[in-house]
Amino acid sequence: MSLELDLKKLIIEELKIEDVEPEDIGDEDALFGEGLGLDSLDAVELVVILKKHYKIDLEDMEKARAAFASIKALAAYIRENSEVQ
Repeated sequence: MSLELDLKKLIIEELKIEDVEPEDIGDEDALFGEGLGLDSLDAVELVVILKKHYKIDLEDMEKARAAFASIKALAAYIRENSEVQ
């Protein structure tokens, strides 16, 4: 299974997003605002998810903002900052 698909499943499951399937989320769709519609509370939960599942601390808000742009950006960030490939 690809990291992108893993992330989609994790986000849906951990953030309890209803009526959305992993295939409904495009790799380059925005996660916040007009895209998936996540908000600032979801961002905090995403930081916790990354720490729990990928052992990544995302403390730099500029890096977090860039990483949270899309599934593709988040997967790239994880690949660069963890042992996950």
